[in-house]
Amino acid sequence: MKPINQLSIVVCTLVVGLSACNKPKTETKVVLEIPTVRVQQVMERQVEQTYELTATVQPQVKNSIAPSSPGRIRDILVEVGQNVVKGQKLVQMDVANLSNSETQIENFKRMYKRTLELFNVGGASQQELDNAKLQLDMAQTNLKNLTENTFLLSPLSGVVTARNYDNGDMYSGQLPVLTVMNINPVKLVVNVSESFYSQVKKGMPIDVKFDVFVGQKFQGYVSLIYPTINEQTRTFPVEINMNNGNYKVRPGMFARVMLEFGKVKRIVVADQSIVKQSGSGSRFVYVFNNGKVEFKEVKIGRRLDNEFEIISGLNFGDKVVIAGQSKLVDGGEAKVIK
Repeated sequence: MKPINQLSIVVCTLVVGLSACNKPKTETKVVLEIPTVRVQQVMERQVEQTYELTATVQPQVKNSIAPSSPGRIRDILVEVGQNVVKGQKLVQMDVANLSNSETQIENFKRMYKRTLELFNVGGASQQELDNAKLQLDMAQTNLKNLTENTFLLSPLSGVVTARNYDNGDMYSGQLPVLTVMNINPVKLVVNVSESFYSQVKKGMPIDVKFDVFVGQKFQGYVSLIYPTINEQTRTFPVEINMNNGNYKVRPGMFARVMLEFGKVKRIVVADQSIVKQSGSGSRFVYVFNNGKVEFKEVKIGRRLDNEFEIISGLNFGDKVVIAGQSKLVDGGEAKVIK
């Protein structure tokens, strides 16, 4: 073969190779799979508006029994758990100061009587008589205060719930000698949502349950509605009184207060449809419409077995996703399966 022909063959081979390299590549199309879901149309029905709130039992009245100044405790006349009546003597403090005060009063009485006799015959001035009367009045007031702080009386009928000293101890003023509580009736204070402010009425009957008394229900009533709303919690305090004639319920017990506001027509959804957003207390659902889903926030109310009451966020007739949420995105497509 001649050299010129060999060169032509090499050139042709290179041309063919370059042409093959420049041929456009065939693009591979990625087909995204549309997630499948199960949906359920939301329903409306009458839902009982019963709300459970927790509270701690409090005494109706609590009094600390103590003198107004430090002193020696001579005799504590009652024990913890003992029932007392208003005006009953509970504690006797040291009587030394009281005895001195009584002696002083006798002296001031004699001085006043003598000054009055002299005044009647012109032997004493009006100012001297007034001074003698003032000293007597001051001494009598001091005696009354000493008597009240020597013999400590119960200001109410109730039960002794605490004793912090023994006979012979020096009262220091840090703790009361005794604590007396009126525990019939007892009271409960609950914080109610402001949305119910117009529905809570004074005298409204209230059911109360205690975990310690399984299966038993107690009856109370609204005794006080506080007039302001807490701007941070959006709640208002409600005070509930409950009869406790047998002293069965005790201060400090944990109570469950049931508030009932009748029935209201509400939207309800299956509990599987509720999605909790990570890192927040918000609740959401996916609403299906024309092949796409929308991620909507809802406000839930009571749990009703395997359903939730919806306060806001959904409309009657909406279709919510009850299965397959993990693969969904807001505004994305979805395919319904039965």
